[in-house]
Amino acid sequence: MIHYSLRCTADHRFDSWFPSAAAYDDQAGRGLVRCPDCGTARVEKAPMAPALRSGPAEEAGRPPAPAEALARRMAALRHLIETRADYVGPDFAAEARRIHAGDAPERAIYGEAGPGEARALVKEGVPVAPLPFVPSRKVN
Repeated sequence: MIHYSLRCTADHRFDSWFPSAAAYDDQAGRGLVRCPDCGTARVEKAPMAPALRSGPAEEAGRPPAPAEALARRMAALRHLIETRADYVGPDFAAEARRIHAGDAPERAIYGEAGPGEARALVKEGVPVAPLPFVPSRKVN
């Protein structure tokens, strides 16, 4: 299977999968590849980055791919937070409010809060930020 980003003459953009490059050429040549927005068969491949997969960059002696570098940074961020902040679990919103009000010692904390609780904290001026990962204690 091959994935193409496509664009019609009205500049509508869409993606599609084909069994092979030859299958795309055949279908496009017969007018079977059509824009889902306007229905035109005047469609061409749009520029796109290739999807490459390989083993770890260090083994190949090359710089890490952006996804590998991002994964390492995320792991480092998780380690930093989990070693330097107190996990308060589902009591996050209440504990953040206590710290903000001066009723609990000031310290870094992390835990869980629903979207409504998080919005309420922000409206109250409590400095909070979402984490880009689920805390380890929540992972089965």
